[in-house]
Amino acid sequence: MKNIVILGTGGLASELTFYIEDNNSKVSDTDKINIVGYIDYDYNIEKYYNKYNFKAPVVCDIDSYTPKNDEEVLIGIADVNFRNKMIEILQKKDVKIASFVHHTSIIPAQHSIGIGNIIFPYCIIEPHNTIGNFNIFTSTSFVSHDCKVGDGNFFAKAGLAGHVKVGSNNYFGLGSIVIPRLEIGNGNIIQAGMTVDRSVKDDTTIFYRYKEKILAIPKK
Repeated sequence: MKNIVILGTGGLASELTFYIEDNNSKVSDTDKINIVGYIDYDYNIEKYYNKYNFKAPVVCDIDSYTPKNDEEVLIGIADVNFRNKMIEILQKKDVKIASFVHHTSIIPAQHSIGIGNIIFPYCIIEPHNTIGNFNIFTSTSFVSHDCKVGDGNFFAKAGLAGHVKVGSNNYFGLGSIVIPRLEIGNGNIIQAGMTVDRSVKDDTTIFYRYKEKILAIPKK
């Protein structure tokens, strides 16, 4: 059994807790995760901790956290900028950063995946991919063959077709898809439902222009 401290007490930390508990009910004792507690700042604890009814206690805040030899930290923070600041603090403390892969996801035995990645249920990571560190793949996300993914990207039920290159700190909105052989740079926001059909450089938001008027036709 692995001892894990979750960094964060917000929505992503709540989801992580739920999926870890579900995973524990399906895997062997060796693969189970013991949630020791949570790390967060007081203003987040007041806002979120009681709301999500966590069972394990708050250990301390990130600044006062001292890593133990038998503990790893799982980063349960969705906001890219805040997450990167917390990662920097953890690395200065020489904290061992954990990854989490739900047992229902499909990942090849031989893979190139970095540290701190979170992979929720029913994701598919196909062979011959290179995936960096601290990426988050929510349920049913997929990465097709021969892709290269950098660090700190968030995939919200999103997918990459084959031979796509992705930089770092991008947000792929709910249900967005990138077609084959494109390049996505750094710090981009791909809005929900987008089919990205051209390469994107850096710091760009990709979205549809929605109709200004919505018609609602009542049933007779």
